[in-house]
Amino acid sequence: MAEIRLFNRWPVDGIEVLDEGLKNYISLRPQIIPHSSGRHEHRRFAKSRVNIVERLANMLMRPGRNGGKKSKALTIVRNALTIVELRTGKNPLEVLVRAIENSAPLEDVTRLSYGGIVYFKAVDISPQRRVDLALRYIAQAAREASFRSRKTVDECLAEEIVLAAEKDGKSFAVKKKMELERVALASR
Repeated sequence: MAEIRLFNRWPVDGIEVLDEGLKNYISLRPQIIPHSSGRHEHRRFAKSRVNIVERLANMLMRPGRNGGKKSKALTIVRNALTIVELRTGKNPLEVLVRAIENSAPLEDVTRLSYGGIVYFKAVDISPQRRVDLALRYIAQAAREASFRSRKTVDECLAEEIVLAAEKDGKSFAVKKKMELERVALASR
């Protein structure tokens, strides 16, 4: 039996999630085309079993030009992963997993009010939300970088994934993570 590869190109076996907290929430289930048709929607924590590439494509389908266009979002992700493979020479799924691990914040701030006075308190973030925030930051970075630019969304997404995987300071997702953790550290 033939091995199932993502987009008939990249093998998913052998990719390991190094962050222990995110292991159960980054799904690398083998699929040819990552499209679950929203079957996970009404079950609690079921989105953690959806392929991570599909979740990235879902984040790209924000209101606006790409709202609801899943095939377009999957094409953008496939092209971006191809560019990542050409740039790094590694399996792009492994680079994507490293990017998510490096841009997933550990702490956030919540508002507490005592008698009309508002305090900000640092709290830990659940692993599910960490993955959600990392994917949101990566997709937002690609969208904003391609706006009024000559670069396509594919190129901007690939660049953001590579920079976040290297934990580069120029990465939007890593900057947002550092900013969020700095605010949380100040309000301990």
